[in-house]
Amino acid sequence: MLKRIGVCFAAVALLATVTVYAADAVKLDGVKCVVNSKAPAKAANAVDYKGGHVYFCCQNCPKAFKADTAKFAAKANHQLVATGQAKQEACPFSGQPIDEGTAIKVDGASVAFCCANCQGKAEKSDDKVALIFNDKAFEKGFKVAGEKKE
Repeated sequence: MLKRIGVCFAAVALLATVTVYAADAVKLDGVKCVVNSKAPAKAANAVDYKGGHVYFCCQNCPKAFKADTAKFAAKANHQLVATGQAKQEACPFSGQPIDEGTAIKVDGASVAFCCANCQGKAEKSDDKVALIFNDKAFEKGFKVAGEKKE
């Protein structure tokens, strides 16, 4: 009987440790739902996406996301960067090495460019998320930690 209690206690302790570690790995403070951009994202409502996780405000939003992923791709890619799951490797427009002096903030995510021209293009845009984080730009400039880039 004592052995079972010990095993159960160890399992609970391990689960608590894993939960705390997972919560620390991705910070969702200020992160909004990919589908309902007015609502805060919650860790309990996540789906796998491009080697990372995308977070939603409720259980219904992942269904909408899966039904039309292309519609929400730029917001999902942005969330991967904003939560630190994706790191910038190159300019999202040219694919060239970045100059940290060109960095701008885009809804909580820092993005740098190869030159002032690309930075200016981004700054002039009315929809920076759609321009900088669309699938083509994301492929050129960012890599998700769990993803293998060819």
